[in-house]
Amino acid sequence: MSGAVLRGYLLPNKPHPLLAPEKNRGWAELRAAMEEIGREIAATEADLLLIFSTRWSSIIGHQIQADPKPEWWVVDEDFHELGTLRYSLRMDADFADAYLGAARARGLHARTVAYRGFPLDVGTITALRLINPDNRIPACVVSCNVYSDRAETMVLGKAAADAIRATGRKAVAVGVTALSNRMFTEWIDPAQDRIHSLKDDEWNRKILELLGEGRLEDVAQLAREFTRQANGDSKLKAVWWLAAVLGQHNDYAGSVRAYAPIWGTGAAVVGLVPAPGRAGNLEYDEDDTETFRGERQVLAQDPGNQ
Repeated sequence: MSGAVLRGYLLPNKPHPLLAPEKNRGWAELRAAMEEIGREIAATEADLLLIFSTRWSSIIGHQIQADPKPEWWVVDEDFHELGTLRYSLRMDADFADAYLGAARARGLHARTVAYRGFPLDVGTITALRLINPDNRIPACVVSCNVYSDRAETMVLGKAAADAIRATGRKAVAVGVTALSNRMFTEWIDPAQDRIHSLKDDEWNRKILELLGEGRLEDVAQLAREFTRQANGDSKLKAVWWLAAVLGQHNDYAGSVRAYAPIWGTGAAVVGLVPAPGRAGNLEYDEDDTETFRGERQVLAQDPGNQ
């Protein structure tokens, strides 16, 4: 079998476009853009939605949702007033097992989870409700390890690509994330929402300019600096993962569908479609990693461990 990743997207990780689009024009624009993406995906041959969500945090290794039909309800931990978010989704349990095997083969600590009432994260639920409202395409969701570095996150993405090839899936890869991630800590009028600072807004717009040009690998390599300057959501691990799944280059047709604040954070809807030959020959600064071999112990006293 020979699978393929048809395209990739970056989507917001907060529930406002789903639960309260009428309260802010930007939230409504984000929702409309996500619904448009849903129609695009439905017109492809995709048979898998593969999601990495920064709202699903893991501490030890990586978790993969393997319940074929997770059903329950959640309330956003920061925005209780938006109310209960009920869900009934469709997952590809067979692919979850394949992803688990591929992750372990590359040296990662990973496991699947499948039990009634497992609390799916709000970002994943929001994304799937808006881009796959009828559950026509099964999904697979992987967690964001809060301690993983760039190398480990990229290996996790490469393992996903391995599983896609091995299972013959036609996948759409989705990173559910914020850009800048500074939230207002006091109540604001939703209609007056804005990016937390001018600096954050300027960095968001620069990243989106590059993504609009299809320069995914350039953005992945700017992630550390972006995080230092604009408090990037989970160090922009969703971008590292997405680049590893799709391919670490700039050969994409990029499109920025919407950009708006959600309670001070930067939220965007971005599409990336492979377009071979688009970028030409470009150099990349950072190294590449194929297999995770554990922490490098850079602070250890034994020079042999460094």
